[in-house]
Formats: sequence, structure tokens, C-alpha cells
Amino acid sequence: MKKVMLMAVAILFSAAAVFAAHSNNPVSDTTKTKKVKPVTKVQYTCTMHPDVISNKPGKCPKCGMTLVKKVDAKKKPAEKRKM
Repeated sequence: MKKVMLMAVAILFSAAAVFAAHSNNPVSDTTKTKKVKPVTKVQYTCTMHPDVISNKPGKCPKCGMTLVKKVDAKKKPAEKRKM
């Protein structure tokens, strides 16, 4: 009876060892991934015609002024007040 128990325990340990050896495959861990900043597209607009928007610099088709980079309201630098 002791031999049968010992054999059963030995089989269980060897099966556990085989299973543990096969489970060492690298699994992608989402906590280790690098955070990538979202790509922001640069847009150009006319200062006199804000409805004119372009993906590249150039001239306004309405008035011919040079297009400037469009700045989001959130990213605008705070204006300095004169006192």
C-alpha cells in the first residue's frame, strides 16, 4: 500500500513539474508596456478666417495671408497682465 501511495505522489509531482516547465512561456504583460503619447496633428489656420484649416503651411485661399499653427484653447499660454 505504501508503494502505491509513493508512486501516486511521485506521478503527481512529476506531472506538476512538467506542467510548470511548459507554463514558462512569456505572456505579454500589459502593465509593462510603454505608454505612447498620442500623435497630434499640426493644423494651420488663417488669423482672419478661422474656418480655413489646412494640414500644411501655406496661404489662405480667401485673403492670401500666411497660415499659422492652430493652438488649442487648452494649450494656449497664459497671457501676462500689465499692472
